[in-house]
Order: sequence, then structure tokens, then C-alpha cells
Amino acid sequence: MHIRLPREGMELAQVFMADENRQIFQPPLILVVEDNDDNLLLMSYALELFGCRLICQTDSSTTVLVAKEYQPDLILLDILLPAINGIDVVRSLKQEPLTHNINVVAVTALASLEDRERILEAGFDDYISKPYMIEDLEDIVSRHLGSKLKHNSALDLC
Repeated sequence: MHIRLPREGMELAQVFMADENRQIFQPPLILVVEDNDDNLLLMSYALELFGCRLICQTDSSTTVLVAKEYQPDLILLDILLPAINGIDVVRSLKQEPLTHNINVVAVTALASLEDRERILEAGFDDYISKPYMIEDLEDIVSRHLGSKLKHNSALDLC
């Protein structure tokens, strides 16, 4: 038995199937925790150029709650913060079932080899030292977001 749909029905079926197979691109969400307003502004401009959505915080006391609520794709976390330092925050994040799989990158002025080792041992997934080049930030973000990130290089946009 062969069923033939009217022309309108065929078009509707094709649209429905195309919509079903099409993946809607959602830009990745990054939680940035940085207490220096200038650093936060610079980082937010760069991340927006990379095609990301942002949640910005200057106070680390609610970072775990925000991460649990919004489930960001990546967290960029300063170490030297006034309320709770970044090392304590990452330890809390890695202990929480809702946040332990979120990659967390330390963004810090602590640049010695010992600092780097201590930071990575605390639970950070990666590390970038301040001041950083925009290309280095782009590399780190791209490495952790992979296919979730659709953008032109920031250098191409300049």
C-alpha cells in the first residue's frame, strides 16, 4: 500500500523533519569571577568576541550557588578574591554533585611554578596567568569549550 500526501502535507513533513534534525546553536555560558573591574571588563569584551554568553561576579561568596543554578559551560576564576579565595571556591565546586564536572580555569597573577602546581592540585582544570595575551585566553577557552564554541578568531575580528 502506498500513501500519497497532498503537496502541502509533504512540505510540512519535510519542514518538520528538517527542524527535528537541525540543532539550534546555543552560545556557551561562562561564569567569570574577578574582583578587579578593569580585568572583568577586558575579559568580558574578549569572551563576547569569542561568541560566549557571560555571568560576571566580583564577589566569590555566591559563586557555588550561581554555578549550581546556571550550570555554566566553563568557569574562569580569579584566585586572590576578597571574600573567599579561588582555591576554596574550586574545592567547593568540585565537591558539589551539580558542579563537579564543570571545568574551572584559574586566572591569576600568581605565576610561579609552585603557585601553578598548587592551583592545579587544588582542583582547577587549567591555569592562565595575568597579564595574559588575548590569544592565550582564546586558546584556553577554545580548549575547554571545544565544539560548543562557534566563532572567528578574535584576531580575525580586529
